[in-house]
Amino acid sequence: MKIKEIEIYAIRLPLVEPFIISYHTYEDMPSIIVKLTTEDGLVGYGEAVADEHVTGETWESTYALLQNTLAPLLIGKNPMEFERLHEMMDKSVYQAPAAKAAIDIACYDVVGKKLGVPVYQLLGGRYHEKFPITHVLSIGTPEKMAEEAATRMKEGYSSFKMKVGTEVQADVKRVQAVRAKVGDDIAIRVDVNQGWKNSANTITAMHQLEHAGLDWLEQPVVADDFNGMVEVKAKTSTPLMMDEGLRGIRDMRELIEKQAAHKVNIKLMKCGGIYPAMKLAHMAEMAGIECQIGSMVESSIGSAAGFHVAFSKKSFTSVELTGPLKFSKDVGNLHYDVPFIKLNERAGLGVDIDEVILQELTEFSTKVTK
Repeated sequence: MKIKEIEIYAIRLPLVEPFIISYHTYEDMPSIIVKLTTEDGLVGYGEAVADEHVTGETWESTYALLQNTLAPLLIGKNPMEFERLHEMMDKSVYQAPAAKAAIDIACYDVVGKKLGVPVYQLLGGRYHEKFPITHVLSIGTPEKMAEEAATRMKEGYSSFKMKVGTEVQADVKRVQAVRAKVGDDIAIRVDVNQGWKNSANTITAMHQLEHAGLDWLEQPVVADDFNGMVEVKAKTSTPLMMDEGLRGIRDMRELIEKQAAHKVNIKLMKCGGIYPAMKLAHMAEMAGIECQIGSMVESSIGSAAGFHVAFSKKSFTSVELTGPLKFSKDVGNLHYDVPFIKLNERAGLGVDIDEVILQELTEFSTKVTK
């Protein structure tokens, strides 16, 4: 089996409402969709959601890199040779994980279809039967975030991920308001997205939230401040998760050596796709660190890919892939049984692509062939 052509679509996914985190407000979600076709006519889809604050890539740079470098490199290659393909991409381009993830995911999709098995069967088989879905609360006033949490509880959600990361005292009030509204039995996870900057600010905040009963605190300090994470972990009692600071194998090795976090948030867009994500999961498992598959607010394509990874490994104890629930239009049909998700048993990613909507959302596209 060989790759015959790769089509690249730069799209904007419309959000039901703006998505607000510490460093940006998203009115829509820029994404790159890759459509890979083999010589025997099989089609696989992949996705790249770049973020200059996290992966160092932009929507435009990712498109250009795929068009001019990665796609031409892989024409004529066997999509089943995951290790070789990643070695080729890594030798050709330093970093650029989201761009590589788009290729990686498309290859897994098409290989699953070739073999007639779901992607999770290529990763060791299915371990989890279903995952509860955590609703993500965008940054807002304490009152607004609390009211949204109360509304979502009525829909069946039993856990919330709060986006914070503005001014410390304002964030403390947000967390306290949501906890007071939902009661003690609802799980709350707090994601700072580096917004508290350093360990001093974080420790100040967490001493005020000591009795808030948080499941965990995610990436309070800037991404590369591993020593700051170590200090926060030593001086607070809430479990600590690393996200932006964990991109690839080198980061995971340092995290393990320094014991810088209790948990890790693995994202396909940060590490380069399904194949590298499994390597990180194996490293975490050996170190006794729990894993989460995180979201870059991908469409059904990227979200499904993340779910296949999570469903195949015991070390993944939570997921937060809720992108498709945030879009008013999506290119795929990943199905949620809110507040749970159960993957189907169809070959590949198990997602149908609506070509009409794909074309409608496309701002520009190209096709790469021999």
